[in-house]
Amino acid sequence: MIREKRRILQKDRDKDKDKEIDKEQEGERGQVREKARHEREKEREKDKERIENDKEREKQHGELNDRDMVSDQEDKVIVKQEENGVTGVRVEGPEPMDIAMTSTPQACEIPLSEVTILEGHTSEVCACAWSPTGSLLASGSGDSTARIWTIADGRSSLQNSPVNVLVLKHVKGRTNEKSKDVTTLDWNGEGTLLATGSYDGQARIWNTNGELRSTLSKHKGPIFSLKWNKKGDYLLTGSCDKTAIVWDVKSEEWKQQFEFHSGPTLDVDWRTNVSFATSSTDTMIYVCKIGESRPLKTFAGHQGEVNCVKWDPTGSLLASCSDDITAKIWSIKQDRYVHDLRDHSKEIYTIRWSPTGPGTNNPNHKLVLASASFDSTVKLWDVELGKLLYSLNGHRDPVYSVAFSPNGEYLASGSLDKSMHIWSLKEGKIVKTYTGNGGIFEVCWNKEGDKIAACFANNTVCVLDFRM
Repeated sequence: MIREKRRILQKDRDKDKDKEIDKEQEGERGQVREKARHEREKEREKDKERIENDKEREKQHGELNDRDMVSDQEDKVIVKQEENGVTGVRVEGPEPMDIAMTSTPQACEIPLSEVTILEGHTSEVCACAWSPTGSLLASGSGDSTARIWTIADGRSSLQNSPVNVLVLKHVKGRTNEKSKDVTTLDWNGEGTLLATGSYDGQARIWNTNGELRSTLSKHKGPIFSLKWNKKGDYLLTGSCDKTAIVWDVKSEEWKQQFEFHSGPTLDVDWRTNVSFATSSTDTMIYVCKIGESRPLKTFAGHQGEVNCVKWDPTGSLLASCSDDITAKIWSIKQDRYVHDLRDHSKEIYTIRWSPTGPGTNNPNHKLVLASASFDSTVKLWDVELGKLLYSLNGHRDPVYSVAFSPNGEYLASGSLDKSMHIWSLKEGKIVKTYTGNGGIFEVCWNKEGDKIAACFANNTVCVLDFRM
């Protein structure tokens, strides 16, 4: 259940009568809809219970300072008051810290003067991505379009929303056509081309003028994931048809189709310019290489759908997360997982590596992994030891997306509770927060690290100014 799949399935609950999807897909989606409905009911019950427990705790312990970090009851915690008023917590013993916000202080709220709301989509916005080289922001929606927004430099303002937007139509004439939902998108490394994946099984490549350059047709099912390699000569797509395809962008032809999975391919991620990993509902992960007819590595160990796979910045470690409530870290040198991360209590939706550690622009900070779950938490992991560092407990509903700032000092998280939190990893607390009018499906930082985009279920994209 990667981001795109869950969003589309969720939307389909309200559009049962749509007959454009074949019966096989509809059956699969019906099962997931039912599962999601049960999850929501359980979540509501837990929310009620959590609220009651919170009230009881507040009576017993008094009001907690909003900026304090709350540790697990079994931990011995030494609290040290720092000069700047930030409370630091050192934990003695094996357990990591739980970082909680009992309420969000008004000081953390991003003022509306620092928010630009981008309107124009007519259905929920599933994906967003900043160009790696400029001030362009791409968004993809269930309305059968992607859009490229030009965001002015400097402080943005609601009154001065950018008028420059290009609409990339995936169907001529009629919009909101079910089979043309834009499920995923990715910029090439030069920021000159945008690739989009659609529910119709086609990948499309657009230039920054909004012109359709290529339509890549071979998949027989929705595309759930797509990525450019670093060099920009190949595009990799993963589909519900159980396959992954590498496309030669220059010739606009498919180079190789990889048919190893026995279930829909949910995610793909390049390791080098010619090798990559794929994950699937079949619980398996394969490391593949162009020109090879068999996988280089087969990673078996998950017990549920593998929602996301991501290589670390050096391409030596692969992280994965699953509906089996675990995340795992694999090494290209081993067949079995290196670490089995088991501190979440519900399905883990997505994972991200920090842009830190050897071989990155931030070599003096150690590499960490973030995981976001339906249990409403984000967790940060020490990947050397395979231990939980922090549990970030600021959300009330499933967390769909996390993103590290380019310098690795901050983490943004977006949730179905309509809020985006920005966490200082150094201080272990929420430093900024924004609440919109719909669930948040994706958050992403621009290359300078001074703007964050978030896309919402209420058809909008928001751009937030971030300066500390």
